[in-house]
Amino acid sequence: QVIELGAKERIADLARRLRVLRPTHALDLHGSLRSTALRWLVPCQWSGYSKRKFARTTLIATKINVYGKPVPVPERYFEAARDLDVQPDGGPPEFFLAPAARAHMTHWLAEVGLDPKPFAVIAPGAAHATKRWPIPHWQALTDRLRQLGYRVVAVGSPQDRELVDALGTRVINVAGEFTLQETGACLARAAVLVSGDTGVMHMATGVGTPVVALFGPTVEPFGFFPYTKRATVLERDLSCRPCSAMGTERCPLGHHRCLEDILPDQVADAVQRLVA
Repeated sequence: QVIELGAKERIADLARRLRVLRPTHALDLHGSLRSTALRWLVPCQWSGYSKRKFARTTLIATKINVYGKPVPVPERYFEAARDLDVQPDGGPPEFFLAPAARAHMTHWLAEVGLDPKPFAVIAPGAAHATKRWPIPHWQALTDRLRQLGYRVVAVGSPQDRELVDALGTRVINVAGEFTLQETGACLARAAVLVSGDTGVMHMATGVGTPVVALFGPTVEPFGFFPYTKRATVLERDLSCRPCSAMGTERCPLGHHRCLEDILPDQVADAVQRLVA
């Protein structure tokens, strides 16, 4: 059961609905002021997990890594379930697809001539500008992928539509057209996804699609890397990385080398190695 907090609702309204359910346990995966308020308002046994804020701040500010071995955030979530004797199974979280989404994708692929032809999916967009690979690089990569025999589908949010338009006829542009379920169904049928450090990357791991991930201002120790063995993370060893936990609107040093220096041929080679 999913209980949503409406745009005009307060935390107290959500707490009231939760109290009706009389929960015995609650897992706080946010660790925010709002979720802390819920702890006071909904009486039950609460547990959370360490967001490693000190390690994250230290790495950004000093470039000294005190995280130790990178642990994917989904595994960290299990710390919150320690009192329930729940253990991770070692696999990535699954993104469950509704039959309607799978059926829609089967119809769409046939309609655009992608079934049974191999196709790659790219996700050029990102919430913050510093996590976006340069458009000229995307243009060169899509040309290479087409030379390798792939058609290319570009996914994203409505806000990414203009960005993807710059790729022209190189791609089938569905940015803003698919629901989350339909995007997942598309990824499930793709040979590979090339993406920045974004939510689409995690969706692809959830449906078992190989991923080539391009990491710029963020780094793997934060825990948001693709949680699968069928993934390659491309990044540059620069003294300025990481510069933020989530990305920013401009490079603090003005050069954006962390992503500029990841070249299209290197990404295409990574695709070939991963899919071979």
